[in-house]
Amino acid sequence: MENLYIGLDVGGMSIKAGLVTENGSIVYKSTRKTNALEGGPGVLLQDMKELIREHTKYAKAHGYAVKGIGFGIPGVVNNEKGTIDYACNLGVENLNLRSYLSDLHLPICLSNDASVACLGEERFGAAKEYDNVVMLTLGTGVGGGVVIDDKLFEGVEGKGTELGHMTIVVDGEQCSCGRKGCFETYASASALLRMTKSEMIKNRHSMMRDYSNRSLEEVNGLTSFECAKKGDVSAQIVIDTYVKYLSEGILNMCNIFRPQVILLGGGISNQGDYLVDKVVKYCEERNYGYKNTPKVEIRVATLKNDAGIVGAACLAMDYVKELENK
Repeated sequence: MENLYIGLDVGGMSIKAGLVTENGSIVYKSTRKTNALEGGPGVLLQDMKELIREHTKYAKAHGYAVKGIGFGIPGVVNNEKGTIDYACNLGVENLNLRSYLSDLHLPICLSNDASVACLGEERFGAAKEYDNVVMLTLGTGVGGGVVIDDKLFEGVEGKGTELGHMTIVVDGEQCSCGRKGCFETYASASALLRMTKSEMIKNRHSMMRDYSNRSLEEVNGLTSFECAKKGDVSAQIVIDTYVKYLSEGILNMCNIFRPQVILLGGGISNQGDYLVDKVVKYCEERNYGYKNTPKVEIRVATLKNDAGIVGAACLAMDYVKELENK
């Protein structure tokens, strides 16, 4: 009987779950829409439990054995106690997930969603040939995950690796965390939109104005990239500025962790080589952090929407092995 692990990627509007083999293959997956903010913790917990029961039922019907359950949570967790301490997008605070799911009689573990995505990519994705990996997820904010010597690094209680909240500009842009100048206020999709709109206001002849139907409300993550590819000078200014801040953050990651590879995930990473080539060029021109040091690959993550599921399942695999070795 083959062993499987359930991985859940939890979001405020939906929860994705999958049954994952020890080789990283997803044999079954499904998504359940939820609305944690409106429904409250009770609705979220019930949706999680129903998804788990759906997957355990499928596993039993097809001759598989479920060995453990892992969660990727968009917020602050305590991986020792199995609690969600604070997740603003879920409307959850001080929630004991492990205790709530104790009636399932399966090992339960959880971590930050960016951390589990990094673990999934290190085991079965873009960094599977490496043991030391940093991942940056470039979305509404900037998430971070770190794997050192094939083991997820999370800090005390799982509250470390908040890479998006290192200060990159002292007294810079206001961050939602309460501080100013955080990396995510300059390298997130939200930051890119802010830079794009600012440049459009400055230059009324920019191609970006026509691309967005002359409305700031229609500006999106593609606006500056697509217009820059067509030669628009204003759009190129936006992209060069964005690349500068992203690359400076990456150089910090190189100096702090000296990983073998840094992965880029999230919506902006869909620009692929167009983005990566610019980042690599910027980094290669900087002597301390990149040039004349052990080479750090910069790549785009490959698991995409499955990274959270696979990574959460990998978290469960490691947790079960840890329990078995005690």
